[in-house]
Amino acid sequence: MRPPNTISARMFPFSPRDLLVTVCILICAAGVCILLRAADTSDGFASPIFVLAVLLTSRLTTGYLFGLIAAVLGVICVNFIFTYPYWAFNLTISGYPLTFLSFLAVSVITSALTTQIKRQEQLRIENEKEKMRANLLRSVSHDIRTPLTSIVGSTSTVLENPGLSRAEQETLLEDVRSEAQWLIRAVENLLSITRMGDGQARITKDVEAAEEILGEAVRKFRKRCPEISVTVEPPKELLLVPMDPILIEQVLANLMENAAVHGETTAHILVSARPDGSYARFTVADDGRGISPAVLPTLFDGTLKHSESPKGDGKRNMGLGLSVCMAVVRAHGGTMEARNLETGAEFSFRLPLLKEESGR
Repeated sequence: MRPPNTISARMFPFSPRDLLVTVCILICAAGVCILLRAADTSDGFASPIFVLAVLLTSRLTTGYLFGLIAAVLGVICVNFIFTYPYWAFNLTISGYPLTFLSFLAVSVITSALTTQIKRQEQLRIENEKEKMRANLLRSVSHDIRTPLTSIVGSTSTVLENPGLSRAEQETLLEDVRSEAQWLIRAVENLLSITRMGDGQARITKDVEAAEEILGEAVRKFRKRCPEISVTVEPPKELLLVPMDPILIEQVLANLMENAAVHGETTAHILVSARPDGSYARFTVADDGRGISPAVLPTLFDGTLKHSESPKGDGKRNMGLGLSVCMAVVRAHGGTMEARNLETGAEFSFRLPLLKEESGR
């Protein structure tokens, strides 16, 4: 059970930033009322304007404190400044107690509901993060165990059978190297999630040329899968995108590796980038067997089961890599989607452009 002072601090937090926001909103509300009063002799406009000010204050500040302060100050301003006689409290107006108690109640309820909605949204986001961590942990427990078992088995065979031929030893050692390389990429994925998993951590973006990111990701992929041809279609004009280049290269690498491994018959991959309104769209398309319609709805959430892998190869489960891709893209403020083509599948993601870039 949390101490009472901790609960109070969370529900009624104070910050200079929230204070400044509240003051600015109330000043703007008062200014609008003054302008309206100069144009109209009626006084009925003040109450709804200050209710709107309470709503904005509750939406743009944290906790209940400043929403409640705005509600009380709104009641005072309406009575003291914008109700005749002006610049004086008047508690004798017909129907005043009911009118202003109703205004105060509406303001307080609006503040409380808006704050509660914000808190529920924060809880939803936190629950999604916990769900993603749980999915990743479950996936990693399977994904890492399989290649480690293979590595131990291959090395034990080499050590316990000194009579093996050189060709047999090389085959087993090639398997060990392949499994170790896959483990390295899995650890890189986990490190990426760790970088973004802390709610206080923020991605550091640099403005990068999309063509350079495509070229670097493809260069690394060709070293791992030289048997698959890759075509790069860069944007026709220089396309500058704010991003963490290492993470976006990893997204492209994961998508190309999934196309190579899970496409089953993939022989060619097309990687492209182009402007798409106020976004830059990156696309990885292959000529493989496509994506099973049954797994499309859960493709990016890390819940894809190992049995759904085309060859039943647990270590090649694509759930982890794609969930990392989605997490990276979302952290950049982008979106991601997948669809089947007539031949093969296409994965694409969008990243926000600079304002001046998107306005061209």
